[in-house]
Amino acid sequence: MKHKNRKILEILRGLDLGSSVAEQDNLLETARIDTSAFNDLVEDHVDLIPGTKGSGKTALYRIIVDFLQQHMLERRKVVVAHGVRHHGDQVFQVFRDRFGKLSEPDFVDFWCIYLISLANEHFIKSPIYAKQLKNATREIREFNEACVRARIPSFAGKRTLLDVLDWTLTTVQSWLPKRVRYKSPHDGSELEVDLFGNAISGNTAGTIVAASAQLPVYVGKIKVKLESVLQKCDLNLWLMIDRLDEIFPRRSPLETKALRGLLRTLRIFESPTMRVKIFLRDDILEQIVDEKGFTALSHVAARQAKPLRWTEDQILCLIVRRIFAHKPIADYLHVDPEQLDSVEYAREAFYKVFPNAVYRGERRISTSRWIYSRASDGRGVVTPRDVIEMLRNAVQYQQEAVQAVLDGDSDEIISSAAIRDGYQRMSKDKLTKYLKAEFPHLWSTISKFSGGKTEYSEANLDRIFGKARAKVTKDLVSIGVLRRERRRNENTEVFKIPFLYRASLETTQGRMRY
Repeated sequence: MKHKNRKILEILRGLDLGSSVAEQDNLLETARIDTSAFNDLVEDHVDLIPGTKGSGKTALYRIIVDFLQQHMLERRKVVVAHGVRHHGDQVFQVFRDRFGKLSEPDFVDFWCIYLISLANEHFIKSPIYAKQLKNATREIREFNEACVRARIPSFAGKRTLLDVLDWTLTTVQSWLPKRVRYKSPHDGSELEVDLFGNAISGNTAGTIVAASAQLPVYVGKIKVKLESVLQKCDLNLWLMIDRLDEIFPRRSPLETKALRGLLRTLRIFESPTMRVKIFLRDDILEQIVDEKGFTALSHVAARQAKPLRWTEDQILCLIVRRIFAHKPIADYLHVDPEQLDSVEYAREAFYKVFPNAVYRGERRISTSRWIYSRASDGRGVVTPRDVIEMLRNAVQYQQEAVQAVLDGDSDEIISSAAIRDGYQRMSKDKLTKYLKAEFPHLWSTISKFSGGKTEYSEANLDRIFGKARAKVTKDLVSIGVLRRERRRNENTEVFKIPFLYRASLETTQGRMRY
């Protein structure tokens, strides 16, 4: 093996591209890409941040919580309080039975108390903000007194999430019952309403007054007192919640009630000094909204970010930032990491590591575009998680096949064969860890495409799924397994398996012909 190739092998063995899972990613801040979603969040333009799994929601959350708290405090006067942050946080599961007894209005109460508790633990009681709070003694006392009247306990010292949840559920139970008897001043008729003003029983004639649909006065008073503390300190408060797909059983009535309650809470806590920031998977958002409708959707949507999307240039910059965070490869290829903010410079650096094309031929596409297209699902969504996983696989392949790949004078660090292998393995992992794990109820449907073609007409799908075709098609398009296209010359719709799943479903390029 020649000297040059021994050096490349040494570099590859030390190359760390970070983790495709944000909680374990040691390059999250170093290789940060300031997307429009990041800018909208930092500028406080959005409160609800939806995105597909792996698109970067938790990365955004971690960047704010782990790396920018001091910046947000000093530059923007924002205090960041956070909950539900660690992967595998199973403490919510301890209270599954108690959660199961709550109605949607009960969950509104639960989230209100939970958020107040976060504010208390992460702001009022935190030594980090002692300097800012020193002149707000009276306001803090009134806030604590309001909490006591609402039966929300405050313990000395830092409390665990288990403590917070236990007292939150206990307080919610103490606020029951939630029903209000209403007598019409017009005709004397009576009815019973819940906290949203929905009739439960009785004669529904007459008008439900707005007051009957309010939460207990405790929350409103506590919120006012908390706002007084913030105003006195000239601060703003963000209450941030992530990993909501891991708290409650997926696709269960409990999850729907709980998350609908949380979305309603956004409006309750809205104020000039206070915001609730929610990071939620877009498929879960669609599910909980579509299932029963959502009357508060227009208000929620007013401060909802666009679903997280990554352009080809952003993915290219993400790749080179991670590669050249490794000093040996930056030195070897004479790349200055400080200049990688320039897309042109980043592209030059990219092709010092990768070949110009994955396949040879007149119709070849660039390697960066090939990687981007292979990681794209049926909705055109490309996630950093899938791209990072593809390249981690490619680096591993390169090391395992080092003699065959590196023998010679090529300066190619990662070969076309390694990229193809990385894609194949990423596609199979995506099918197993995402489609099968997240959508088991659809797997028998998805598996019908295994070993088939990549393109289907509506007539093809009718033959495969019969009367269920319309619903099946809608479901598979919504999760990115099929891509809907219209053929201009034929004025017909076709459905294609996206590149992301073609390798794992072992499909063959072309149209289904029956």
